[in-house]
Amino acid sequence: MAKKADKNLVIVESPAKAKTIGKYLGPNYEVKACMGHLRDLPKSKIGVDVENDFEPDYRPIRGKEEIIKDLKRSADRCEAVYLATDPDREGEAISWHLKHLLGLDDNKAKRVTFNEITKKVVTESIEKPREIDQNLVDAQQARRILDRIVGYQISPIMWRKIRKGLSAGRVQSVATRMVDDRDAEIEAFVPEEYWTLEALLKNAGGVPFKADYCGQPKKKYTEKEVQAIMAELQTLPFAVKSVKRTDKQRSPSAPFTTSTMQQEASRKLNMTPRRTMAIAQQLYEGVDITGEGTVGLITYMRTDSLRISDEAQSDARRFICQRYGDDYYPAKVRQYKTKAGAQDAHEAIRPSNVNLTPEDIRGDLTPEQYRLYRLIWSRFLASQMENAVYDSVSTEISAGIHSFRASASKLKFAGYTAVYEESRDEEKEEKESPLPPLRQGENVTLQSLEPSQHFTQPPAHYTDASLIRAMEEQGIGRPSTYAPTVSTILDRRYVKKEGKALLITPLGHAVTGWMKQYFDDIADLKFTAHMEDELDSVEEGNVPWKNVIRDFYGDFESRLGDAGNSEYVNVPPTVSEEICPVCGKNLVERDGRFGQFLACPGYPDCSFTMPLVVQMPGRCPVCGGRLMKRTGVGKDSGKQYTYYCCEHNTATKAQPATCEFRTWDVPVKEDCPQCGHTMFKKSGKGYKRPYCINEACPNFLPEEKRGYVKKAADAKKDGEKDAKKTAKKTAAKKTPAKKTTTKKTTTKKTTEKAEKE
Repeated sequence: MAKKADKNLVIVESPAKAKTIGKYLGPNYEVKACMGHLRDLPKSKIGVDVENDFEPDYRPIRGKEEIIKDLKRSADRCEAVYLATDPDREGEAISWHLKHLLGLDDNKAKRVTFNEITKKVVTESIEKPREIDQNLVDAQQARRILDRIVGYQISPIMWRKIRKGLSAGRVQSVATRMVDDRDAEIEAFVPEEYWTLEALLKNAGGVPFKADYCGQPKKKYTEKEVQAIMAELQTLPFAVKSVKRTDKQRSPSAPFTTSTMQQEASRKLNMTPRRTMAIAQQLYEGVDITGEGTVGLITYMRTDSLRISDEAQSDARRFICQRYGDDYYPAKVRQYKTKAGAQDAHEAIRPSNVNLTPEDIRGDLTPEQYRLYRLIWSRFLASQMENAVYDSVSTEISAGIHSFRASASKLKFAGYTAVYEESRDEEKEEKESPLPPLRQGENVTLQSLEPSQHFTQPPAHYTDASLIRAMEEQGIGRPSTYAPTVSTILDRRYVKKEGKALLITPLGHAVTGWMKQYFDDIADLKFTAHMEDELDSVEEGNVPWKNVIRDFYGDFESRLGDAGNSEYVNVPPTVSEEICPVCGKNLVERDGRFGQFLACPGYPDCSFTMPLVVQMPGRCPVCGGRLMKRTGVGKDSGKQYTYYCCEHNTATKAQPATCEFRTWDVPVKEDCPQCGHTMFKKSGKGYKRPYCINEACPNFLPEEKRGYVKKAADAKKDGEKDAKKTAKKTAAKKTPAKKTTTKKTTTKKTTEKAEKE
């Protein structure tokens, strides 16, 4: 006899989300986690029947049998099953697979989504379920099968023609090409010399100020032309031609989308896109907050929309007026226009409850959670605030036919800058010298002329932030793919990171060249952007998903044959600046069991190897040499570790080490303002404050004061552990001194007492 259905089952993707939602729904709902995908294409083969109209062969994922059985048991005894996976294409596909795996009919399977995990939104969504959106599922199927066809049919050819272990993907190939093209552009750049001229002047009151020469618009002057201008100016009188004073207003940036959040977290928090999304997922799924319970702190973090709900705007208005005053809220509610082509499926990323300020809940968050939540909270609040107003003064100084300009601005009304200011890529500090009081027609005195030589600069190397922005602008990928794409091209070593700059590797350059030769459409930016538009059309129900696959595969199949007949590509190793101490050749990077290492290219005549060396900022505090990041492998554990040392720390057969400096702490680019020595910070994730290790410096920070201070709860636990250890040691020391009879009696008494209790 079947058990009576007395509960409803809610299936989410993660245990953290299940815990949060379970508290909101109460005892009539059983909330379980499916732990992501439970059914997919098999890993062992392509899993797509190309001959049978690209029919996918979906199978339960190996290792997840127990999860499937447990969910099926729960689903069988429940009246309704709410499929509450993430509100995007992939989440919709997971729900669709769950429906098939659990054998749910249309009446029993109910699809719900949560833009934010708060009690109000969760309960409202449960009351208004819908059917699974097959268009969303088909768009995800099309993407998955396209990527499978490309990866599983090109990659084996790459293994034969370039190197084993390589992979080819639609989006990652284009991202690699973008980095390769940028590096080629930088390498081919020819700088042009130009000169500028600055005048040091004094007003009638004798107060000095600076002004820049402004001749013909957009003209770049040569050194000879600047010298001729300086000669003319020596005998000319200088006077104030005009003085303009205006109020300049700066508007706040829009709230975060996935792309802008990843960019800003990279710039301000030095977080990789992958790490940013992992922390954002934690904030979305829920964090235990003192006095509140488990709370989802932000809205869904995969979005390209700038839309904000009316309720969230009302909450922001009340908070701004209460904390900052009515002047800080604009007369008209701010609305931001989502860019053309965006899916606009969800709101912009914002705090679920603006009244939960970062400072109030800091003690309940990890350092990374706090920093990212503060960034999201501040950006959203600022986006709803009044403009910042600057008192701007600009003046034009004339000397014959020549003109100079000077300007200065001062913050008049903070507006949104009281909360947040956006950072920029390749940020340059623009310093404006203050202007003294000047009036039109006033004579000023020339003190000196200062010519400066400059050279035009090439475009900057891509960073995580700028590559994601470029991908978004070009229509390459979607919010859910930006972070995985950047991580993949780094993991595959097609691209390497130096500081924040992304640089193409010889392997990445070879792969890009090969892809451009045989699969130019896949490596083409416009084609990939067009494919994303096609997937959007499938989502909108305008195009059958298999039509997209058919159109792509026709030309692709013939290219596979051409690529299979191509010649082997020789990938040159990356040559380092390190010199082999045995034979004097430049060491090259090689791949090994524990990652990359440096080896002599003269093998087998010379077999010298050493850990991969990465130069770090700063100087050795002992001998002033270069500081290096190196890796080693533990003899007992076999695990790889990282340390930092002086370049002269490595001993060889020919020469012993001449400097013993070695540390686990990370050198930073800032020098100590007191002694000028290189400063360091503790290793590990999260921001650490730099400190000086020079014991003779007044700014020296002792080792016990470096890093984070433990929370009171952690300190209490550690204290209890230490007390127990001390008690055990004391007991161990005293026990041997006691007589055997006493020991037995004590043990017996203790046992009898325990039994009574």
